[in-house]
Amino acid sequence: MDERTVREQLVAAAQFLKNHGLLFRGEHANLSQRLDEDRIVMTRGGSIGQLTVEDLAVVGLSGRVLSEGAMDPTMQEVIDMHTRIYRARKSVGAVIHAHSPHLTAFAVAGKALPLVYEPLLRFGLTEPVPVVPWAPRGSQESVDAIVAWVEGHSGIWAVLMANHGPLVFHEDILSAARLLATLDEAAELVWKAQALGGAQPLPEAAVDAVRARMALFGSRR
Repeated sequence: MDERTVREQLVAAAQFLKNHGLLFRGEHANLSQRLDEDRIVMTRGGSIGQLTVEDLAVVGLSGRVLSEGAMDPTMQEVIDMHTRIYRARKSVGAVIHAHSPHLTAFAVAGKALPLVYEPLLRFGLTEPVPVVPWAPRGSQESVDAIVAWVEGHSGIWAVLMANHGPLVFHEDILSAARLLATLDEAAELVWKAQALGGAQPLPEAAVDAVRARMALFGSRR
């Protein structure tokens, strides 16, 4: 995929997050998408509410910023968090960190998001979304803990950073944005289900059954 297309898709994803109420009041988030085997395109600054194709930088998977123009310090701080996920799992094509309201509530509460909402199975999730213990954002301790889940659990496509918020990764930026939306919807539903006696687990055969249906109809999500 050419760089211009990647930039345009990142802008479209940022607009999707804004339009669907997945940003907090300051509209801070960080997004990236794989450009090729060695490079990603990543947001330069913290606020993405008015993101344009010029507000993005090309970054090597080594962490080096390759394009002209400075990165905001808040972004320089999290480059390693993005690049190490790409290095850890080749199938990842995009990464999003945004403070979507319901998932962030789970992160602040230190509660894993149970896998009880069937639409999540269509994104390849087969395990609950785990909570990564608190450490300063972008620190080696934090990133090491995130990468341990990415490397060790192929059925996990998101983590919750304790006391902070969600981090989602998927095959491309638009699917990552849709996954974040579905996860936040699931968090809201689990929360509301508590008033009705609690969310009920999916049947043990649900993962295989949904995969079979997707294969039968050639559908993805």
